[in-house]
Amino acid sequence: MSSLICPDNFAAMSITRHYLTVNGRRVHYRKAGKGPPLLMVHQSPRSSAEYEPLMRQWSEHFTCIAPDTPGFGQSDPLADPKPEIDAFADAIVEFADAVGIEKIAGYGFHSGGIILVTAMKRHIEKFSVLAIGGYAIWNDDERKLLGDPYIPPNPPKPYGEHLVWLWNRVLEQSWYFPWFLPQDSTRLPGANDDPARVHEIILELLDAGEAYRLGYGAVLRGSRDIPPRGMASPPVLITAYAGDPLKPHLERLGEMPASWSAHGVGTAADHYTASLAHLLKHAPDAGSDFRQDESQGFLPINTGGFTGNIHWQGDRATGHMIIHAPGREAELVAGDAVRIDLPGHGLSSQWPGAAPTRWAPWQAVIDAVAAHFDITQVRHEPLAEGEPDRLFPDLSPDRFGNYLTAAWAIVRASHIFAPWYAASRDSIIAIDAEALAPDRLVREHRALIRATAARAMHRARMAG
Repeated sequence: MSSLICPDNFAAMSITRHYLTVNGRRVHYRKAGKGPPLLMVHQSPRSSAEYEPLMRQWSEHFTCIAPDTPGFGQSDPLADPKPEIDAFADAIVEFADAVGIEKIAGYGFHSGGIILVTAMKRHIEKFSVLAIGGYAIWNDDERKLLGDPYIPPNPPKPYGEHLVWLWNRVLEQSWYFPWFLPQDSTRLPGANDDPARVHEIILELLDAGEAYRLGYGAVLRGSRDIPPRGMASPPVLITAYAGDPLKPHLERLGEMPASWSAHGVGTAADHYTASLAHLLKHAPDAGSDFRQDESQGFLPINTGGFTGNIHWQGDRATGHMIIHAPGREAELVAGDAVRIDLPGHGLSSQWPGAAPTRWAPWQAVIDAVAAHFDITQVRHEPLAEGEPDRLFPDLSPDRFGNYLTAAWAIVRASHIFAPWYAASRDSIIAIDAEALAPDRLVREHRALIRATAARAMHRARMAG
């Protein structure tokens, strides 16, 4: 079996990931399926990752294109230090033009829907149809409440205190809305205790950093003017399901163009069913050729028991490749050579099942990437000193988010002792004060949290 999957075949079986430079700004997007293009815009402060289950379903009907909006996921933020909603709307249309979507059929949930509706009002000739999940129409009191108090700054702090706030803020947003008002009157019916789900959102917020406030703030401040009733408009369907805090807002929409409709539905599944039917009825038939950058991206690989996307970056012309150490990722590796995230690290896919502790499967992935780029020299970062089980303890998401602060303590200690877990005079190393700066630690912390296969990789490297 070929180690590099044909991109067309891979797209049919899974979700591919790509970068595209738009007006000098890097945009990351996911793609799945064949047929007419469907532009899917995620809510804030999430990323296109939240649409992966839906993309797998709707890829039977559409080529689903889901970008990370500016400042979220792996997309660069806008240059404006305080962008408004119009800038995000224009950016999504600029991306559609650049990627190769001639006429936009779009789906957006909550703030993703607000961005799409704003974009359609500003560039109505670009759109054919929209399906929207929930649409916020704030009154004056709500605007005050959901301004700065809703998106407070939370910069990284030396001992990881910011992570305690972040975990509880995300967890409790499923308990009441807004998240900072724990009252009986603000309770939500869908409250959960799902560490894995909270963890997904935590990773996205760690990616966004303080840029999360820009995108979120623009949506919260943005105008919600509905086009006048007599305006000619592409068809728009807005639905909201029971338990969605925006369902009561359907009554606030007022008069809409004749081609618009809005109604409540019972469940999230009902919302998706109604949205898909609407999109299928009005989406254009023509497909498109979609563009991507060639300077960085993701390779679809199938070898050594691994099938998925391998993230890469760097200069292919060097003929060199550097492999990160366990628990790290390509972003942390210096140099111009090609750097990749091995499976279970960084932005690459996970191993199916348990990560191997034999080196051969890992080497097979490396060889496949090297062959694709015609690389002849491969260098490995050195292993960290210590025992794999102690170097990489279980950092699975737990009910109280303790794994986040544990990982922070590990990366901090690794700049003070070697191995990090042996806090003794015999294990002291020279301290680089700059390496302990919070804005440096956040990158290593994020890499360690992502590195679910670090222990297995370390064992495999040791075994040869």
